[in-house]
Amino acid sequence: MASPWATRHPGRVLRRLLPDVRWAVPAARDALLRRVRAAPARLRAAPSALRDPSVQTDLLQLVKAVVAAVAAWLLADAVLGLPQAFLAPWSALLTVHATVHRTLARGAQAVGATVLGVLLAATAVGLLGPGVTTLAVALLAGLLLARVGLLRDEGLTVATTALFVLTTGSAGGDPVLVERVLDVAVGIGTGVVVNLLVLPPLNDASAARWVDRIDRDLGALLTDMATEMGSTWTTEHSGHWIERTRALDDRLDQAWQVVRTAQEGSRMNPRRRWSRHAGDTAGYADVLRRLEEGVAEIRSMARTVHGATTSAQEWDAGFRGPWLHALAETGRRVADPDADVSGVRASLDDLTHRLSGEDLHARHWPVYGALITSLRNVVDVVDDVATAQPVRT
Repeated sequence: MASPWATRHPGRVLRRLLPDVRWAVPAARDALLRRVRAAPARLRAAPSALRDPSVQTDLLQLVKAVVAAVAAWLLADAVLGLPQAFLAPWSALLTVHATVHRTLARGAQAVGATVLGVLLAATAVGLLGPGVTTLAVALLAGLLLARVGLLRDEGLTVATTALFVLTTGSAGGDPVLVERVLDVAVGIGTGVVVNLLVLPPLNDASAARWVDRIDRDLGALLTDMATEMGSTWTTEHSGHWIERTRALDDRLDQAWQVVRTAQEGSRMNPRRRWSRHAGDTAGYADVLRRLEEGVAEIRSMARTVHGATTSAQEWDAGFRGPWLHALAETGRRVADPDADVSGVRASLDDLTHRLSGEDLHARHWPVYGALITSLRNVVDVVDDVATAQPVRT
């Protein structure tokens, strides 16, 4: 409700608001212009995004969920003539999961939860009669059952099924309760059949793409470190390298999720027998463990360099040049799955042997040793990853 002063003096109110309006309109206009200017770049990037296996799998699962829901509706309504056919497509949508194993497991749980929800509603009405109290008690009991281990993933279905049954006033008739269970069973069965027979999801290609992406990011980081250390660098550079290793940790976490989904997707999946994209999912996990070690070694190198930045210009030329060359060469070969790192390992062995016979400054030799050891460990990781069959895409 407007104040009396504002009612009597609308012009003053507008003059007070005008500066804010003048500021807000250009800001909104600039934000809109930025979105418009960015639209062509996003459109150009769309075809490459559609080539991503994970995007393709997601789009396929969306289409399959729609097909399953429509088929379940037609089967429940047109074929079986069930009075509450809407439960069938609803159940089908919730059944098409990212893996066949999850679809079967969650489908079985959903059927059990539905039966339990129907029985819970009928029992509540039988004991308390219809009413608000009955609804509250049934929902409370259903939500408590959602905490049970066997139904934890579909536990909420117990409460929602009881809610549907009670609010539609059908908790007192046995034939209607049976129809509720049949509605849900039709939806779940349709979802299982569609996800199992129509290109069942297989995420091996997505896992391989994530591993390859992390390989390339590792190689780019090593190459950038070598390039920037070839001239004068600051603690800002080395701090940025450390932050990039943390970003790689985040990508590794995402890659682990994709690999675990790929491992689960290979279970009970008939497509695995004939698909050319099927790979060794256990091998992906081994590669990710080695890449985690590689990221840790690179972070160790970056921190060593970060602490030695002020004295780096005093490094011996006999160490600085060969070590930076080995670092750059390792970076170039990390991104190549078929890399041969034997030459880099030989260079590091030669550098270690040569430095061991020299009289190094006590201030620098611990730094030299730490950097050589870390880079040697990275080379071992590169060798293991390059020879792992799942990465060869």
